[in-house]
Amino acid sequence: MYIPKHFDEPRVEVLHELIRARPLSTLVTLSSEGLNANHVPMLLSAEDGPFGTLHGHVARANPVWQDFRKEVEVLAIFHGPEAYITPSWYATKAETGKVVPTWNYAVAHAYGTLRIIDDAGWLPVHLAALTAHNEAAFEAPWQLSDAPQEYTEKLMGAIVGIEIVITRLSGKWKVSQNQPAQNQATVITGLRTQGDDESLAMAALVEAGKAKR
Repeated sequence: MYIPKHFDEPRVEVLHELIRARPLSTLVTLSSEGLNANHVPMLLSAEDGPFGTLHGHVARANPVWQDFRKEVEVLAIFHGPEAYITPSWYATKAETGKVVPTWNYAVAHAYGTLRIIDDAGWLPVHLAALTAHNEAAFEAPWQLSDAPQEYTEKLMGAIVGIEIVITRLSGKWKVSQNQPAQNQATVITGLRTQGDDESLAMAALVEAGKAKR
C-alpha cells in the first residue's frame, strides 16, 4: 500500500482499535487460480504475537481454506470510515480555485500466515467470543445458547476455523492532513452537515488529525 508520510498511521493501538470497531475484513489469498478475496469477520487477540492474532471462520464449502499458497503471506484489510470530499468545502476555493475532489479514508492492512483450525472443540469457543464482541452494543445481546444446540452444532459442522498471526501491520489515515487549517475546518463543517454516520465518523478523524498539527 502506498502511504505518503503525512498519511501514515504506525500506532499499533490505533490500528487495533479500527480492527475491533470494523471487524469485517477483506481477506486476500493467493490460490491456484490467482488472487482470491473473501469477506470474513475477524476477532483480534492483541496479546498473541508481535502485532496480535486474528481468528475467524469460513464455510467448509469455500475453497479458500484448502486452496491457498501456504508459503505466501495473506492480507486482511480492515476498512474504517470513508467519505467523498467535494472541493466546494475548501475555504481556499474562493481564494485561488486550485482545489480538486478527493476521497478520505482510514484503513488497516494486516499481513501474516494463514493457519487452518479444523477443530470441533475450538469452534464453539471462537464463535462465543466473536458473537459476544459484536453483540456487546445491543441492549439484550444474543448468545449461542439462545439457539437450539442441535441447530448450532449442525451449522458448526459446515464451517472451518482460520487463524492469522499478524507479522506486519500498516495503516493509512487519509484525513485531510495535507490541507491547510482553514480547509480542514471547512471539511469538518461540510461532513457534519452531511449528517450520516460515516460522514460524522470521518469528521471526527479530520478533527483529531487537525488537533495533532
